[in-house]
Amino acid sequence: MSIKKLSAVIVEDEPKNRMLLKKMLEMYCPQVDVCGEANSVQSAVTIINQNNPDLVFLDIEISGGNAFQLLDVLQPVKFDVIFVTAYDSYLLKAIKYSALDYLLKPLNIQELIAAVSKSFDRTYVQNTSERIELLLQNYVQSKYLSTIALPTSSGFNLIAVQRIMRCEAKGGYTLIFTDDGKSYTASKTLKEYEDILPSDVFFRTHHSHLVNVNFIEKYHKGKGGFIEMTNKAMIPLAARRKNQFIGLVFGA
Repeated sequence: MSIKKLSAVIVEDEPKNRMLLKKMLEMYCPQVDVCGEANSVQSAVTIINQNNPDLVFLDIEISGGNAFQLLDVLQPVKFDVIFVTAYDSYLLKAIKYSALDYLLKPLNIQELIAAVSKSFDRTYVQNTSERIELLLQNYVQSKYLSTIALPTSSGFNLIAVQRIMRCEAKGGYTLIFTDDGKSYTASKTLKEYEDILPSDVFFRTHHSHLVNVNFIEKYHKGKGGFIEMTNKAMIPLAARRKNQFIGLVFGA
């Protein structure tokens, strides 16, 4: 049985970086066939439209604009996207909020292989256009990213960040509880959500819990104590986090 090949376009304005990525794909991801390369927004539009690829490796900063401006022109996107960037920035946080994949330079072989493998998962890829649209919405906002994509076993749920009451670790997964009484099982760790959700709103009370301070109703004293949420959920507070919690919530 033959392995399905993915056609791919590399969009990168540095020739050495394009060549390196192409070599790495040839060596470690032979199921990917690079059918085109582009060094600017304008050339990328032409080459992507001509080749109709399954996958695009897209540097964030490219000649003539950036990745988000390119995607805006190409909407609705019918291919999977793996972003490539040399730095962690606000733009990278927007990508994380949209549950899209990215690689940091210098490229790591195992991360490249893992990212490419997701492009063979049709459940993952079929929502790409919707997640790109979310990314573009978040990109135009100045500081606060308002909506997050939660990857689940059946696809993705788009949730307003302000509606998330709390997050709870369940092994390598995270339970997300919202203010309408619903819960979602997201296939990312609690640490990943701690890293991307705004730190002035979400506080890690315990190794298994992350809470939205806007939904805290009461604090019950103790060695660490317990936090009572507006829906009456009782969340433990680790003793070592107590002072930081009190300072954040009560300004003490």
